Order: sequence, then C-alpha cells, then structure tokens
Amino acid sequence: MLMPKRVKYRRVQRGRMTGKATRGNTIAYGEFGLQATEPAWITSNQIEAARVAMTRFVRRGGHVWIKIFPDKPVTQKPAETRMGSGKGSPEYWVAVVKPGRVLFEIAGVPEDIAREALRLASHKLPVKCKIIARNEEVGV
Repeated sequence: MLMPKRVKYRRVQRGRMTGKATRGNTIAYGEFGLQATEPAWITSNQIEAARVAMTRFVRRGGHVWIKIFPDKPVTQKPAETRMGSGKGSPEYWVAVVKPGRVLFEIAGVPEDIAREALRLASHKLPVKCKIIARNEEVGV
C-alpha cells in the first residue's frame, strides 16, 4: 500500500475539496487515462485495488502509471470512546482528488483492452470517472 515515508505533521486538518484540478489534469505518460469527474478522498487501499484490477486484465502487457499519491493521514478515535481527550491517531492515508484529475494512465496495449482495463479500475474507486485518450483531452 502507498503511504509517505515520513511527514512533517502526524495529523492534519480535513480541508476542503472545492474547485477543479489545475494540475495533473492532462495525460502525461500514457495513451489513455482515467479522469475523475467529482471530488473525493481516495484511500491507498482503493488505489491498490484499481491498480491490481488493471494489471490483471492486461496480463503482463502494457505500462500503468498511478498519478495520485495518498499523502493525507485520516485519524479515527477508538470505538466507544468519550468525547474530548484530543484528536485520534492516524488510521489510513488518502489522496485528495478534485474533478478533472487524471488518476491512472495506461499505454502499450490496444485501445479496446486499455478502455476495458480502465473501466474495471473505475469500479474500484469511490468517484465517477471518464476514460480519456491523449488526442481528445478536454477539461471537466
């Protein structure tokens, strides 16, 4: 699973997900990409599940790029704990995704296989996505 090696602060505030992605919203490496159309937190488990779904489908062919990284810790307090007594401990890591962000890219496989692999990956994610090609890029 993806997570940072070290961070400056152990706990961070939740923040907001307003607006559209201004960075990472175009295809940089591959031929086809999976672009988010709504904002969400995507956990490291979900990223890994989508990656596995794609690589299993293309069967050792092609090249897959993961364009997001979970660098935000999400804290939880233990079950049946009274209110107060500080913030909980970090439980898992998320990547903050805004609309327009390219999540995965794929190259080196035919178009129909690439689209099906990206479709399978999109089912593992908590956001609505669209599949884009390098030649038909437009903002969300």
